[in-house]
Amino acid sequence: MKYKRSSGILLHPTSLPGPYGIGDIGPQAIRWIDFLEETGCSLWQVLPLGPTGYGDSPYQCFSSFTGNPYLVSPDLLLKDQLLFPDDLADRPHFREGSVDYGAVISWKLSILDKAFGWLQAGAAPALKAQFDLFKAIQAGWLDDFSLFMAIKEAHNGAPWTTWEPALRDRHPQALAHARQAYSFAIDRQSFRQFIFSRQWGALRAHAANKHIQIIGDIPIFVAHDSSDVWSNRELFFLKPDGYPSVVAGVPPDYFSATGQLWGNPLYNWKVHKSTAYTWWLDRLRSVLSLVDFVRLDHFRGFAGYWEIPGNARTAVKGRWRRGPRFDFFNAVKASLGELPIIAEDLGVITSDVVALRERYNLPGMKILQFGFDSGPQNAFLPHNYTQNCVVYTGTHDNDTARGWYERVLEPEKDYYRKYMDRDGSQVAWDLIRGAWSSVAVFALAPLQDFLNLGNEARMNYPGNPSGNWTWRMPPGATSQTLKEKIQTLNGLYGWTRLDP
Repeated sequence: MKYKRSSGILLHPTSLPGPYGIGDIGPQAIRWIDFLEETGCSLWQVLPLGPTGYGDSPYQCFSSFTGNPYLVSPDLLLKDQLLFPDDLADRPHFREGSVDYGAVISWKLSILDKAFGWLQAGAAPALKAQFDLFKAIQAGWLDDFSLFMAIKEAHNGAPWTTWEPALRDRHPQALAHARQAYSFAIDRQSFRQFIFSRQWGALRAHAANKHIQIIGDIPIFVAHDSSDVWSNRELFFLKPDGYPSVVAGVPPDYFSATGQLWGNPLYNWKVHKSTAYTWWLDRLRSVLSLVDFVRLDHFRGFAGYWEIPGNARTAVKGRWRRGPRFDFFNAVKASLGELPIIAEDLGVITSDVVALRERYNLPGMKILQFGFDSGPQNAFLPHNYTQNCVVYTGTHDNDTARGWYERVLEPEKDYYRKYMDRDGSQVAWDLIRGAWSSVAVFALAPLQDFLNLGNEARMNYPGNPSGNWTWRMPPGATSQTLKEKIQTLNGLYGWTRLDP
């Protein structure tokens, strides 16, 4: 894939402003793309777009192939005449500045159910035909997902491993009975996916018209309580009762004496290879139908991954296992052609990971916040970059630039001040300027850094099970002053637009 020197902003759609308690993919998203275009940026990076489950994390989705219905815009449903003003009369008074997922989810799903009811009653007949076509075209993943969610709903949201064995183990007769018993709920789930697809497709078309390309995100592992695992048990290391026999994580290191226990089921790569990696290829095609580039999370796991016993309480006891390596990426390249992939190669990276990334000429990631703790040889300092990398001031997993500076010890602060030749009073913009002035092919920063926000605006604390993913930009944040400041920055360092 030929990458062209480009700059952009990291902002998940949930963080957009608006009156409905959570950012969505309606008018505010259109305005956001217009803002990017006006600043001279050409990249918008988002997090995974799937329906969130445990902890509201976009990295723990109910399916790898689906969109998040909480991102659907009520305003666009009104425009499509699938909602009417009275349908929004009971909108709660949502707080500004953060997402209250508990309140948002119940209200948003009620709105979607009203829209589905109007479609069933004959409103927007042209959309009914489009909905039927969508179900037919997307049946390969949609049928299993909608059935999974309908059964889950009937079981009060319980994980699939707790369902009665016939449903848990997908006995054909039990599935046939469930399809009949839950037919309305199944169709309702499919409708939510249709509306997400319709709205996201319009948004992406607007982005393309404005010469803005979107960077998406693919977590290497999937959630255990997902349609992916329930529908494809043979692709994962699972016990007869469906629980994982081994799970994912990372071993103890400098940052954690017990490592990180993620708990995701691990892939049975031998089975994937026997299928010519069909499930993975379908997954990549699905995500690339929504975005232009993908950040492949935990890229090192394709070279080697940490295997932890399924009943472990920490990640201390485990072993390294060989990943699919070149065989997998050869199959991906043969099927998809050039790879529009950014390799998330952070953490302890060994020579086999580097060889895998370089074999396919994939740009890796540089986090400028990481650059100031160990002297001039630090790989995250700009003078050590090669062109084939993507630089960030920080990501969703890091503190904001200002929050980072306020937290680290004085020697690290002192090195930053000397390296950047700055006094620390404008640390966020110092790091943005450092990223933009580098030779990296892509430069990105979270919107929080452009707004010079502190720790209160952090998106995620890895390892914290709750309280994440809630930040939203303040109304009026994308001001004329900010726009002109980013314009100047892009002009100074020669950042160019991607070709339409």
